Amino acid sequence: MGTSTWNEPGYSAGSIWACLVLLLPFSGTVLAQDRTSLHPLRIELNRIEAAGENCRTYFLIDNQKGESWRSLKLDLFALDTDGVAAKRLAVEVGPVPGRKTLIKLFDFPGLSCSRLGRVLLNDVLTCEGVMSLREECLSVVETASKIDAVSFAK
Repeated sequence: MGTSTWNEPGYSAGSIWACLVLLLPFSGTVLAQDRTSLHPLRIELNRIEAAGENCRTYFLIDNQKGESWRSLKLDLFALDTDGVAAKRLAVEVGPVPGRKTLIKLFDFPGLSCSRLGRVLLNDVLTCEGVMSLREECLSVVETASKIDAVSFAK
């Protein structure tokens, strides 16, 4: 048995190019999925403190392995210690430079920190930079909390 070559009957340059062109749209999807799975954006509820009538939250945004985000607006809910939605807050955490860690502060107005039981990342409202679809952005965000009594989840 001999080996096949590209110039044998059945293999034409046109058919090879046609196959490559058909596969091209899928290669971008695979690369995007690989990129998002390799470089998550980790957002950690790092600290809370009373700020008058408000509960001030400190979020550590770890983008040490990722690329820059021009904008990332999050929809957050504060749930009280009984698990009831107490306050809603839309916050802009961007811009987030690539290979950088930041801390951003946000106040939940009229909420005592002693009543804060959980922070929920409800959704991504807007994102620009690494990805453009909200669903993709939400999937790449990882949540964590340093505070034993207050979890941060999506």
